[in-house]
Amino acid sequence: MRIARWADGADVGEGFVEGDVVVPFPDGLRVAEVLAQGLDAAHALFARRDADAGRPLAEVRLLAPLVPASIRDFVAFEEHVEGVSASVDGKSEVVPEWYEAPTFYFTNPHTVRATGDVVTVPETQRLDVELELAVVIGAVPGSDGENLDAAAAASHIFGYTVMNDWSARDLQSREMKVRLGPAKGKDFAMTLGPWIITADELEPFLDADGFLAVRAELYVNGELIGHDLVSNMGWPFPELVVYAARNSVVVPGDVLGSGTVGNGGCLGELWGRRGGLDPRPLEPGDEVRMVIEGVGEIVNVVGERVAVPPVQRARQRSRARTR
Repeated sequence: MRIARWADGADVGEGFVEGDVVVPFPDGLRVAEVLAQGLDAAHALFARRDADAGRPLAEVRLLAPLVPASIRDFVAFEEHVEGVSASVDGKSEVVPEWYEAPTFYFTNPHTVRATGDVVTVPETQRLDVELELAVVIGAVPGSDGENLDAAAAASHIFGYTVMNDWSARDLQSREMKVRLGPAKGKDFAMTLGPWIITADELEPFLDADGFLAVRAELYVNGELIGHDLVSNMGWPFPELVVYAARNSVVVPGDVLGSGTVGNGGCLGELWGRRGGLDPRPLEPGDEVRMVIEGVGEIVNVVGERVAVPPVQRARQRSRARTR
């Protein structure tokens, strides 16, 4: 099943995508409510759909397929870490700690974009993108989403969507020297879409070790920049969910990104490997297209840089301990 949200004039529709038609959920349900019921309930809902209520997909505008409860973005591809560290940190390496656990950061769920959107960007000279596959968490009867084992974590994977983690590498490089972040280098935009493909649809792509062997491709202005198999990630998706829920909780509507695929899943990896800005950083008017086999594609155009008030430098204070 493909699950989507769309704009139809001033109205927002939520439901299934069947071929070239969108069909609203029965009972006026929303994606958030379907995720809260779980995958089995979604299949039952699909069986009750009213195909006659459908509209041609070409007549609506796809929105982001969900309003995320949260977004965790992992860094699960060794090849990406190896290459991008040189362009961001000045040294090409994979630190030993990377192998110990699947590290992630939380990013901004309020700046999610849809396929087809023009994405405005900060005042950056090193605009980049990151090609990722993301899981969407759904409910499982009897599970509270806390401290999951691998089997329970896998059952919480409702589906998958394509993710583009837009990145301002110059901002990211500066702030990560403070040993925190990324923050403003990342939180201005995140594209998700074009829809959620349910987990059962990708089961044929699972390899013998439980990794998803689907092809991922990045195009800029029609040129293939990089491609990889998602199965090259260091941990399978259920183990990312396990780590996210460790001494914590995952809830329906959470999004967990794989991290950027290797072999040119972002420009920054290539800058690090080639020792220069080749390909050039993105500029307004550039088109970015990401395709993941079995899931779909997202396309965005880079918008204008948005001017904002200047950042004030820290004040040097006296460190007095009394007034």
